[in-house]
Amino acid sequence: MQRRHLLAAAAVWGTCLLPGAVLAQDAVNWPTRPVRMLVGSAPGGGTDAMARAVADRLAPLLKQPVLVENRPGVSNTMAVDVTAKSTDGHTMVMGVVTAHAIAPHLLKLGYDNNKDLVPVAFVGSVPNVLVVGNSVPVNSVAELVALAKKQPGQINFASSGTGSTQHIAAEVFKDAAGIAITHVPYKGSAGALVDLVSGQVQMSFDTMPSVIGQIKAGKLRALAVTSPQRNPQLPQVPTMAEAGLPSVAISAWYGIYMPAATPKAVQQKVHDEVNKVIAMPETKSRLEAVGAELRPMSQPDFGAFHLAEYQRFGEIIRKNDIKLD
Repeated sequence: MQRRHLLAAAAVWGTCLLPGAVLAQDAVNWPTRPVRMLVGSAPGGGTDAMARAVADRLAPLLKQPVLVENRPGVSNTMAVDVTAKSTDGHTMVMGVVTAHAIAPHLLKLGYDNNKDLVPVAFVGSVPNVLVVGNSVPVNSVAELVALAKKQPGQINFASSGTGSTQHIAAEVFKDAAGIAITHVPYKGSAGALVDLVSGQVQMSFDTMPSVIGQIKAGKLRALAVTSPQRNPQLPQVPTMAEAGLPSVAISAWYGIYMPAATPKAVQQKVHDEVNKVIAMPETKSRLEAVGAELRPMSQPDFGAFHLAEYQRFGEIIRKNDIKLD
């Protein structure tokens, strides 16, 4: 009898001493039900497109449905808030630079952006594009800067809202070029583009998926992209670095975040499967068609990237005294 008790105790202690094996088994069994992938914007936007492209291919790999759920509002943070507070073990969010690197410096959030969530899998980015309306008599960044210096404060730039990447890119451009231009915020890109095409505003740093159709239709003129390299969808358009302003490097990036309490083995499984998805030719062609640049990272690299972007945008926001209206 005593020997049986000792063997049972040894078995219990052996299990306690092998948490890695237990977590690995949990990861093998996970997910045990449908997975929610939250999106902080309405259907049809860039974040939504990224989420659906990944979710469609991720579901067969996880052997469970991956349900995209839109929770738009508050600079993409409503979806992040739900994810940060989730305890079901099956919720993730398609994070975006606006929610994770910009909004925490502008809003009082109900969660800690750097503690309550963990970056799991980087997906990719889309550059912002400096575009002008056809009524603006310039064909290069240098010509736009020269015109702005001749007409200080008279050139208006549109954005999808205060604190958006469009707004921040224009503020960085203004400082780097030494010019005075006026911000005109809109509630989303749609209204901004209507006024840009009609000539009510003169320029914008909108994201590639929003403006590529207007550029290819000849309704807007692209002067530069904010990515380090030229974009294959607009190979004739130079980078801001080529235009002489390398500090204007602002892109909208996307990645999967999960609650910080998610077991490490589950995080690793999601990371590995998402990387398989973004390597698929079908995913690449679907997202590269709208200017996305897919870029796998290790999870530690994504964590370091998240923190660096959070700090970088915080400095830009403080320097330019950007505040939400």
